[in-house]
Amino acid sequence: MNRIYLDHNATTPVDSAVLDAMLPFFSRDFGNASSIHTFGQRARSGVETAREQVAGLLNARPQEIVFTSGGTESDNHAIFGVVNAGSGALKHLITTSIEHEAVLNTCQALEKQGLAVTYLPVDGNGLLNLDDLRKAIRAETLLITVMHANNELGTLQPLAEIGRIAAEADVYFHTDAVQSAGKLAIDVESLQLDLLSLSGHKLYAPKGIGALFIKGGTRLRQFLYGGHHQRGFRPGTENVAAIVGLGKAAELAHAARTSDAQRISTLRDKLEHGLLSRIPDSRANAADAPRTPNTCNITFPGIEGEALIIALDLKGLACSTGAACSSGAVEPSHVLTAIGLPASEARASIRFSLGRHTTEAEIVAALEIVPAAVAQLRQLSPTYRTESANTVK
Repeated sequence: MNRIYLDHNATTPVDSAVLDAMLPFFSRDFGNASSIHTFGQRARSGVETAREQVAGLLNARPQEIVFTSGGTESDNHAIFGVVNAGSGALKHLITTSIEHEAVLNTCQALEKQGLAVTYLPVDGNGLLNLDDLRKAIRAETLLITVMHANNELGTLQPLAEIGRIAAEADVYFHTDAVQSAGKLAIDVESLQLDLLSLSGHKLYAPKGIGALFIKGGTRLRQFLYGGHHQRGFRPGTENVAAIVGLGKAAELAHAARTSDAQRISTLRDKLEHGLLSRIPDSRANAADAPRTPNTCNITFPGIEGEALIIALDLKGLACSTGAACSSGAVEPSHVLTAIGLPASEARASIRFSLGRHTTEAEIVAALEIVPAAVAQLRQLSPTYRTESANTVK
């Protein structure tokens, strides 16, 4: 069976060129990057080259890049770091109701410590209202943290406008760019970002490596304690091979971003339009919003999303009901309920996310597999049969 992978927002395969770049640092160039001998200096060179490559992806300076274990650590470091470095009078954060749990759970932890957090609502397309943001800013507001691209919908928030609002209010601005870095152009300077999180395994680098952009002059308390690695921001012996892999992945993404986006968005649209035309009552979520080129989220009333995922997997097609971190959750997606979907429709929604290696032949095959699976599950659903009968009447 030729398997089709349409779950790239969960993770991506390591690119062959990325693996080739990493391999020497497992064997020949295995040194500790903090050692002063030749072995160590070869490792240090790999780390600093990677720092330049990641900085190039963001139009940042190399010294503004700190390597982490991934997006979750970067988000935690950014938010806790700003709060812990701030004055006692600044005790208010602003975020949105559709953030990844790496941000939401961090904010909730800070609430338990006495900080106030405003969770801005979003509209039916998953977009925040900039007037709501302006009204939410207080004299004690310390940080605005708003994700760039939503992991379930692909919706893109207006970072440039948010950056201007934050700068005018003299408030720090952080974005979780885990789902956009490598897919879209990001210029931390023009967006007036103070902090940005990214994760390697979303852009064809290995799992367990990420980065945090920290704008020069940003007051940030270190998150971990130990040695003086990475200017003290992130102690611990560097994971050199993974860092090199992230750097190479960033370089590849920077070079191929425009062509990849054009090709992938064409395939995404073919898949989305094809499913909507072939499956009665299906609806695309956030279809009217600016989105990442690879993501579509579709509701198929009358089915359970988890059941459809299993049925599709048996046919060789991998996709998801939402965030991989929430797999097995009993509650419906907080993102989909935030945009107004009732729980039953949120549970009947599927995310398809395409990638660099997705082919047109795979999309053509998916347009046969998915409608057949939905039809089969609907035949077993007394709820859908009843609703359909009522609709006919």
